[in-house]
Amino acid sequence: MGGNEWRYVKEAFDTNWIAPVGPHIQTFEGNLSDLSNGHSVAALSSGTAAIHLALILAGVSGGDDVLCSSFTFSASANPIKYVGANPVFIDSEMESWNMCPELLEQAIVDGVALGKKPKAIIVVHLYGMPAKIVDIQQLSIKYDIPLIEDAAEALGSTYKGQPLGTFGLFGIYSFNGNKIITTSGGGALVCKDDKLIEEAKFLATQARENQPHYEHSKIGYNYRMSNVCAGIGIGQLEVLSDRVNRKRELFQYYKKSLSVIEEITFLEENMGSFSNYWLTTILLAENSTIEREQLRLHLEKDNIEARPLWKPMHLQPVFEGCKSYVNGVSEDLFDRGLCLPSGTNMNEEDLERVVIKIKAIYEA
Repeated sequence: MGGNEWRYVKEAFDTNWIAPVGPHIQTFEGNLSDLSNGHSVAALSSGTAAIHLALILAGVSGGDDVLCSSFTFSASANPIKYVGANPVFIDSEMESWNMCPELLEQAIVDGVALGKKPKAIIVVHLYGMPAKIVDIQQLSIKYDIPLIEDAAEALGSTYKGQPLGTFGLFGIYSFNGNKIITTSGGGALVCKDDKLIEEAKFLATQARENQPHYEHSKIGYNYRMSNVCAGIGIGQLEVLSDRVNRKRELFQYYKKSLSVIEEITFLEENMGSFSNYWLTTILLAENSTIEREQLRLHLEKDNIEARPLWKPMHLQPVFEGCKSYVNGVSEDLFDRGLCLPSGTNMNEEDLERVVIKIKAIYEA
């Protein structure tokens, strides 16, 4: 916590604004709008809910194809199934580890040729690193396919100064407990179109019509953020820049300290990219003397949690049978990559302990 969260939460309790309505929600949405180039914002219960609503508002329905990054967490793809659509998974490129524009265009062209033009694109900015978003945005415009940016891990990241989540029709943020800031649970949908955000808020509150009685003409959802959680979010946004700076410091520490090991490389920014470095990730060399799982278990013995990179969606049992366009990049990254401890509350002693432990396995 940054310090002021409790003051805003206490204010919500003192004024009895506990439900999914209240002044903190409006303030939180306004503050997020300021961070998102003035886009309209709907504060929601999760980033997953935001993707679900984005798909609905983009007109995706049963049987449609949706192109989605394969190298991501399942929450990016699950909402495609919520609306009865078909995920089509797109593999990564090696520069940013994100969706490959070449494979994306191939999937679009194939779909059009089969008379089944994809209805939406979901691109993920993995680990806070900007995807090749301009190339992907241009494909979205060229083929007139709505672009949804999953920036759940990328709040505070930019490309050429423009915040991630503001390049497509919709942007998605997450405030889950593991993100760079948290509302304990929560997310947000951002969009340039005020009317679409108003429709999102309507659907997120069970689609209740403006009547004195309970009137419903559409299926709605219980997706709105509570005023209490929004209070936490207001306090968290006050320290977002500090969190980004600290995450970047952690990355630089690891990079400097582990650069002596030739078999370890890092996911780094490309020209124009500014990453929040939500997680510091390493990649072991193809001919590494140490395997990824060997290193992970070595750290675990000393009570240091490191995690494999995301297992690609096209390899997940739940999505077996879904169409995919693969080049082997994400599978290779999964086999060789590891997320290092990256909490902003880590001190120098914590960092030194991780580095010493990693060096030890290579010096053995």
